[in-house]
Amino acid sequence: MKYRTILTLLALMAPLPALAADIDAWVDSLMGPVTEALSSVVFFSVPLFGAELPLVVLWLVAAAVFFTGYFGFLNVRGLPHALRIVRGTYHDPEHQGEVTHFQALATAVSGTVGIGNIGGVAVAISVGGPGAAFWMIAAGILGMSTKFVECTLGTLYRRENPDGSVSGGPMYYLERGFAERGRAAAGKFLGRFYALGIVIGCMGIGNMFQANQAYVQVVNVTGGFGSSWFGDKGWLFGLMLAALVALVILGGIRSIARVTGKVVPFMALFYCAGALLILFMNREALPFALQAIVSGAFSADGVAGGALGVMVIGFQRAVFSNEAGIGSAAIAHSAVQTNDPVTEGFVSLLEPFIDTVIISTMTALVIITTLYYVPGFTEGLGGIEMTSRAFERNVAWSPYFIAVAGFLFAFSTMIAWSYYGLKGWTYLVGEGRKAEAAFKLVFCLFVVIGCSMQLGAILDFSDALVFLICVPNIIGLYLLAPVAKRELQRHLQQIRDNKAPRAEPAAARS
Repeated sequence: MKYRTILTLLALMAPLPALAADIDAWVDSLMGPVTEALSSVVFFSVPLFGAELPLVVLWLVAAAVFFTGYFGFLNVRGLPHALRIVRGTYHDPEHQGEVTHFQALATAVSGTVGIGNIGGVAVAISVGGPGAAFWMIAAGILGMSTKFVECTLGTLYRRENPDGSVSGGPMYYLERGFAERGRAAAGKFLGRFYALGIVIGCMGIGNMFQANQAYVQVVNVTGGFGSSWFGDKGWLFGLMLAALVALVILGGIRSIARVTGKVVPFMALFYCAGALLILFMNREALPFALQAIVSGAFSADGVAGGALGVMVIGFQRAVFSNEAGIGSAAIAHSAVQTNDPVTEGFVSLLEPFIDTVIISTMTALVIITTLYYVPGFTEGLGGIEMTSRAFERNVAWSPYFIAVAGFLFAFSTMIAWSYYGLKGWTYLVGEGRKAEAAFKLVFCLFVVIGCSMQLGAILDFSDALVFLICVPNIIGLYLLAPVAKRELQRHLQQIRDNKAPRAEPAAARS
């Protein structure tokens, strides 16, 4: 089945190079006006004390602040318990679900840790200064609370399929949660709207963009578009990448989880080890960096809106990176093997912590310590090029390191988002092998398209749509927060009474 799909992919993509330019122009002319209209609504900004505040960022951050207070700063006090759960303390393979707590976390982290952690952070600092890193970290910590609610509800309201698989995520808790409150029609509409948004969005932000950036990095480290052998062979690179993606996603969530369970820890440690090496070499500049981050957060000069402008930039980078409030991660977390949904809520606390507080902060510190030695090095560079140049100042072969890290980040994001899109698709059309196979084939086609064509309008459209679906998702979270709180209180009472089920040693089970 896998190889037949890959061969079909090769046949469909054969004429792509000759048609690429014409398709680019046709799609941009068709989708341009639609994309511009949607983006103007989704990313609408209001002026506030000289800063431009995107309402979608305010919507996401306000929810994160509310849930942090509502759950009594669980984002901080719940971390030790989250680590115990991830280690398997409460895991039971006989429970309903398909993957372990660790595998569910790895899959969700692979969906959020992407190119933005390398390039987007650099852009935020170049625009907002070092102070943007402070607010980025703050928003990441607050976003942990939103993830807790999403993933608790996603697991609680998931659907168990006849074949033993499960399907969960915002579309299910919107439909079922609203129905419990006598608003079945509204819940079904919001669930379908969310599912459609995640299907379309996964093709852009979780697929074409990631594939394109992986391709660009390979071209850059092999001589650039003028010299690299791959410079005019995006379609070929795309075919190879699509085949690699197909080999993973055709096996379903168990296959995806097995791969992410190995790739995510490796890529996170791989990138963080490289960043720590650079920071050790730049250790003289660390006091400067820390002072610049704190002082810049509250007294920024040269940034529109001053300190408020820096706050907006930092918050925007964080919410765009860890996707807290978007609801996508709840789809992966809901596949976990557990009969206690709140345990996966605890596990999800680790996701923004890893994505924003650790990995994005590492990138920020590398950039800022490099600014100590070369104050103007970011000028004229794109996001990922800034990070690459900062690494290269200390280690000459660092661009190859960044290219490998970027490829791993992009690949892991694609396979995770394929699952998000698949679950949105099957929610709309129904479960079934034919429906799943059709979606996976189209997803792989878009990998090739992402490497072969620009399709800027499509990427912008999917980007806007992904953030538009945070509106119904957050509404659902507000409505169902008492349900998540009830589950939390029940679980904590079990812990206090020492009645929470614990995993038995393998020998005891046998």
